[in-house]
Amino acid sequence: MREARLLPAVLAPVLLAACAAGPQHLAPPWPAGATGTFAAAGATASAEPLPDRWWRLYQDPVLDALVQQAFAANTDLRVAAARLERERAVLAEAQTARLPATRLEAARTDGDSSSSTGSGSALAQRQWTTTAVVALSWELDLGGRVRRLVEAANADAQALAAARDGVRVAVAADVTRQYVLACTLAESLVAAQAAVDVARQALELSARRERAGAASRLELERAGALLANAEAALPPLQARRHNTLAALAVLLGAAPTEVPPAAAACERAPALAAPIPAADGAALLRRRPDVHEAERRLAADTARIGVATAELYPRIEFGAAGSHLQTAGSNGDGWSVGVGPLLSWSFPQLGAARARVRQSEAQARASLAAFDGSVLNALRETEQALASLAAEQQHQDRLAEAERRSAAAYELARSRYRAGSVSQLELLDASRERIAAQSLRLDSLLALASARVDVFRALGGGWDVGP
Repeated sequence: MREARLLPAVLAPVLLAACAAGPQHLAPPWPAGATGTFAAAGATASAEPLPDRWWRLYQDPVLDALVQQAFAANTDLRVAAARLERERAVLAEAQTARLPATRLEAARTDGDSSSSTGSGSALAQRQWTTTAVVALSWELDLGGRVRRLVEAANADAQALAAARDGVRVAVAADVTRQYVLACTLAESLVAAQAAVDVARQALELSARRERAGAASRLELERAGALLANAEAALPPLQARRHNTLAALAVLLGAAPTEVPPAAAACERAPALAAPIPAADGAALLRRRPDVHEAERRLAADTARIGVATAELYPRIEFGAAGSHLQTAGSNGDGWSVGVGPLLSWSFPQLGAARARVRQSEAQARASLAAFDGSVLNALRETEQALASLAAEQQHQDRLAEAERRSAAAYELARSRYRAGSVSQLELLDASRERIAAQSLRLDSLLALASARVDVFRALGGGWDVGP
């Protein structure tokens, strides 16, 4: 009767724990103004949704094949995939806590014993004993501890999946960047070599005029300096293209020397036919893997508050066990069976348990701050990337105009030089200005190509496709 009165007193805090095992996770709201259009979009971006395979906007089958190859063989992606596989195994282990646990033991002992005979001598006898035990236990989880453990493990696995997706975004962007830069550098090399050819022709002309007495030594030296400067532009471009192709090969999971022939043969950079589809802030935050990862980290840490809270209450396990004992020389076997609950409660250590709850709550607050930071960082990166792209596009437009005018000035100077109305020095000045304008435009073209990829990377697309 006394036990019947004690049972409600014992179960009351346990049943209370079932409703009090930590807070329920809710996805935090976006900051005010985070879901609207981008202020820096301008004419370089549109409100259209970003396609999953955004690199196909370049309409280059070689680039598409390179991205797919990187998805299959990139070493960073292989590391991320292995870490995700490990975390999913941790989740599978946590889920087993919901199932009954079994234990099987068996033992046999042998020994000698002696007994006295009637004549006073000892008689040796061989003795053996066998024991077998089968036990089963199952945590009732009235406090929700196991449920929160599984919830935390599941959120951890989802966070690592988002981290893997973030690597996919980075890999797609880096492959696109290196390929487009390699193609653009090939264009730059062709233009730089053409400038060298023009400068060499000018030097040869000056040399002939100097030998004929029609030009001064100053004119010849200035033509030689123009050629030297034009030739000096080639080695840095060649080295940069070589390094770009080597980086591309490593992104594909290959040695730096194993550059795909199709990439090495590219001589003209692919272009975008339309503004970049950037959509709005809401679409960005739903798409960015780092934001999703931070939200899942917060969910895991919120669940761990419940794990720590459940430790404040008794833990009840239902157990059953059966054992069998047999001894040599005995008249029968020994059997025993036990069934009943097992209650454990670290009541004297509740101070430590409450401290662990406070630790978990503090960690969850830190994860919430990290989530807010990831949201703001995603918005900042996108706004900055769009602003940089718009500025570089304007820069490229002005430089293209300057190059067009300098080329026209050079052609006019050459025509007048042939007519004898301008000197060789004036023609050399026009040629030098043309080469300088062309060099500036090509440098801007490289920056513009990289700025476009920066926008695509900030938008966070490309993680939900591929093998």
